Amino acid sequence: MIYFDNSATTKPYKEAVDSFVKVSSEFFGNPSSLHGLGVQAEKLLTQARTQVASLLAVKPTEIYFTSGGTESNNLAIKGSAILHKNKGKHLILSSIEHPSVRGSMEQLKKLGFEITYLPTDHHGRVKVEDVKASIQKNTILVSVMQVNNEVGTIQPIKEIGELLSQYPNILFHVDAVQAVGKVPLNLMENRVDLSSISAHKFHGLKGTGSLFIREGVRLDPLLSGGNQEWKIRSGTENVAGAVAMAKALRMTIGNSDLGLERMSRVKTLLREELSRIDGLTINTPLENSAPHILNFSIRGVKAEVLIHTLEQKGIYLSTTSACSSKKQLPSQTLLAMGVPDDLADSAFRISLSYDNNEDEAQKVIVAIEEGAKQLRKVMN
Repeated sequence: MIYFDNSATTKPYKEAVDSFVKVSSEFFGNPSSLHGLGVQAEKLLTQARTQVASLLAVKPTEIYFTSGGTESNNLAIKGSAILHKNKGKHLILSSIEHPSVRGSMEQLKKLGFEITYLPTDHHGRVKVEDVKASIQKNTILVSVMQVNNEVGTIQPIKEIGELLSQYPNILFHVDAVQAVGKVPLNLMENRVDLSSISAHKFHGLKGTGSLFIREGVRLDPLLSGGNQEWKIRSGTENVAGAVAMAKALRMTIGNSDLGLERMSRVKTLLREELSRIDGLTINTPLENSAPHILNFSIRGVKAEVLIHTLEQKGIYLSTTSACSSKKQLPSQTLLAMGVPDDLADSAFRISLSYDNNEDEAQKVIVAIEEGAKQLRKVMN
């Protein structure tokens, strides 16, 4: 099997799974309970929070555990908008955000909030001057993802943060789900107020994530109940998931030097060889793109059909993002970049992990070229 769909989800580290099983089996107490089992669970939760905070270079009190990227994005956007609605009801986001960000914004629009979608250039990158031009007196939140999940474009987070430092009443949310372990996360330096991550994108377990909330930033909680996570996220904590997430994050960052070097080599090989295939267009920009994502289109080839053809050979990649792939619609990200409809409708995404190698890449290149030729014959 060759697995090239790591932006959808990664294979969990064995060590992360073992940690989850051990904590679930031996330290199963509710961390809110007063007895010994509860105290043990609370201690493990505190340790996991401290480890995640240390790896992200922030304070433990700034890490709030959630069920993943979608919940973190919803909490950051809706929580900040609802709490600060008396200051203003204008929100800004890029036109190529993850569906959980776009969906949160559209829900708020129904509640009377005004939404501005920032355009991107043909590389899928927003311009800082467009952010500045969109700011109004009643703007309270800007949300821009650090790495686009479909094409891998890295956004100018540092520059946007510098701009927003001139506007103390505007919160800055960054969806960093695709950035962890691939590009640097400088949350404090970049003036980020809120940032979402998800464990299953870096070999942790599904159903676990966190939201960074800068000290002093306040949100209205989405979930009411037992006031866990400092009253921000009620619900019995997933202690085993948090411990496994901390383990996975530590291993990912610990392996990043060699892993990123290998990942970059594999992506370069894929880019160079795939670009030679007749009718194939690379959509991922050469500059300012993450090392793990390569998006391309093959003219005249139905993406869904080729995906299943490759699967029969034990090769797994995807079309658009996993959250959008079953809708069978052209990629909204590619359309926003100005990619023609027919190419946006025949787009593929390869996404790598540290474990992928050049031998796998060569096999995938051959399989894609052969598969495309066969499908063109059938369709013609």
